[in-house]
Amino acid sequence: MKPFKINFRIALYSVACSLFFGFTSSPNLKPVAVVYPDASDLNYNFPKTGKANDTNEDFVNYIILGRSYVGFKEAIAFKESQGKYTVVNSLGYLGKYQFGTSTLKLIGIYNASSFLKDPKLQEKAFLANAKRNKWILRRDIKRFVGHKINGTSVTESGILAAAHLAGPGNVKRYLRSYGAVGFTDAFGTDIASYMRNFSSYDTSFIIPHRRPKAKLL
Repeated sequence: MKPFKINFRIALYSVACSLFFGFTSSPNLKPVAVVYPDASDLNYNFPKTGKANDTNEDFVNYIILGRSYVGFKEAIAFKESQGKYTVVNSLGYLGKYQFGTSTLKLIGIYNASSFLKDPKLQEKAFLANAKRNKWILRRDIKRFVGHKINGTSVTESGILAAAHLAGPGNVKRYLRSYGAVGFTDAFGTDIASYMRNFSSYDTSFIIPHRRPKAKLL
């Protein structure tokens, strides 16, 4: 079949589309599958694999995101909020990627209410925060990727996912102590599980940046 193109901007914030994830805690995490309403004018290179549901005319293109950057962020979003932009959890974490207000301020977002209503800004925030985390952890990525800690292979995407969960400082302590100093959030999720579940994605799209800001064009 001919490959078709997907607009990167659409891929980043296509929240109106239904998301279907093959998600597992195994290191052999299945590719993420996403259904988009219309892919006729998209320009992001993925193969078209057919219809997700022949009985539903609204959803016609079945896209395997696999280990791409988009697959990475959407898998994290599903874990954090089931991909829902308007979620606020019991601890006050916001949106599709469950940001705390202190983290949002670091990337230039000061109005939590407006942030919660703006899917485009939430996608910008995820990328900006990932850039910042990659900058902070750049030496640790170089040092530890390819090694194993507590039986888990260390990958760049695993490190960045763990930083999204626990903050880069806690990840740095975890790596440099070879897993002796851990972190578990209020819901019992730990660094090791994020490093395992989100390993081996292609996060080369994320360019390290010391002070990134999430801004809409």
